[in-house]
Amino acid sequence: MELSDLANLITSRRSIRNWQDKEVPEELLLQAIELATWAPSGGNQQNWRFYIIKNKTILKAIGDAVQASSDLISSWPEAKLLSSSAGGGQRRAGFFQAAPAAIAVAAAKYQSQVDLTLEAREKIDTQAAEMRQWRNIADSRIQSVASAIAHMLLVFHQMGLGAVWMTGPMQAKRDIEKLLKVPAHLDVIAFIPVGYPAETPVSRGRKPVGEVSEIIR
Repeated sequence: MELSDLANLITSRRSIRNWQDKEVPEELLLQAIELATWAPSGGNQQNWRFYIIKNKTILKAIGDAVQASSDLISSWPEAKLLSSSAGGGQRRAGFFQAAPAAIAVAAAKYQSQVDLTLEAREKIDTQAAEMRQWRNIADSRIQSVASAIAHMLLVFHQMGLGAVWMTGPMQAKRDIEKLLKVPAHLDVIAFIPVGYPAETPVSRGRKPVGEVSEIIR
């Protein structure tokens, strides 16, 4: 692949929130996940697990749970105060029920030897506690999952599929994990509805590279 081909793949990808009523072959979903697992992971633990959801009853139940949690949040006075100046209608939180499939990405906690050392030391050493706090900001589990998802989204796009990377459904994390029978040592971290696109979103552009980068010479 030429760099220009890769650049086109990356820059033409969009987040898709409307899908055709067309089944996505399981083989494509599994192939995308297989390629996603070549992403780097903390300590090469590969401590992720991908739940492929094609059962419409389960997908609807997840959407209902997410919508219920969103409705609860919206009912709070804090939410009404903050949204008073937002204006416009909001997409239903459970909109992804219309997707032909979805992938919930879970991962086990990973602690390196350094993490364990700092955890044991932090109660008696403020410097160790500060170091651990810094390392927690750069949580390797989240970075590992994010890397795999980024790979997956590009693979989907190359396949002619459209997906959207969601973390909002995590407000209904307990319900999602119960519906998917996720074991206790794993946490669902992200949710990706996927299908054949029924929309072509316009690019919102990107900030100039000079605005988001700095060369330290």
